[in-house]
Amino acid sequence: MSSYSNNHFAYAFLLLLVIGNTIAFSSSSSAHVQDPNLVVDEVNRSVFNASRRSLAYLSCRTGNPIDDCWRCDPNWETNRQRLADCAIGFGKNAIGGRNGRIYVVTDPSNDDPVNPRPGTLRYGVTQEEPLWIIFKRDMVIRLQKELIITSFKTIDGRGSSVHITNGPCLKIHYAHNIIIHGINIHDCKPGSGGIIKDEPHHTGLYIPSDGDAVAIFGGKHVWIDHCSLSNCDDGLIDAIHGSTAITISNNHMTHHDKVMLLGHSDSYTQDKNMQVTIAFNHFGEGLVQRMPR
Repeated sequence: MSSYSNNHFAYAFLLLLVIGNTIAFSSSSSAHVQDPNLVVDEVNRSVFNASRRSLAYLSCRTGNPIDDCWRCDPNWETNRQRLADCAIGFGKNAIGGRNGRIYVVTDPSNDDPVNPRPGTLRYGVTQEEPLWIIFKRDMVIRLQKELIITSFKTIDGRGSSVHITNGPCLKIHYAHNIIIHGINIHDCKPGSGGIIKDEPHHTGLYIPSDGDAVAIFGGKHVWIDHCSLSNCDDGLIDAIHGSTAITISNNHMTHHDKVMLLGHSDSYTQDKNMQVTIAFNHFGEGLVQRMPR
């Protein structure tokens, strides 16, 4: 199934608030919403208004405020970055690579974790500048080690069938303003860790990965939308270590045990400040546990 052909999805909609003390921690203070009920009310209004507009005669609208924001434009491919204005909830300020240049992934086969080659996905996500990353054609990418995504990046799979599979998958490590849209991420495996490029002129030593589809570690202003996720060794989406300002929306999740992890330990106090919106996701067949809705 396409990662965003979801007209027949049975949507699950939830606003999940994990609210800490009134004193925000330094790692997430700029992202913390002091009155989360304002965000809840704003999302409810956007859903109500989108539903009313979808009833108009010959309307292209669906009632989903995220999709209605960009899909009615027949020329969306020439204005891809409009997507950055379409998020709702706590992650709505995630701008990704908006205002940056378009970077086209042309090479799915060469994944060098230390010296990535131009044209590969890893080369794009480790650049210092904001980038809107798209794909030249359908492709299957098998990563050798976790893909460390730096700040101000959008991975936009619209128009292509892109699969990241059969290896370590995606990690957001103390980064911010990241959008992941329209990607198929499945059959992710634990990685061996080691030296991985995480900035244009820097490599880091990383511990072995668990086999998550998307691991958010100390990240903020993150939006994961219209992805298809399934059958990974650990979690599909894990948000831990003080991650906040996140929206998880319109995703299709199937055939997996531990679907989501929001906060990894009761003793890790920064996770009390976590704020996440979960909306319009399809929790499909073969799921076992950790499905917030």
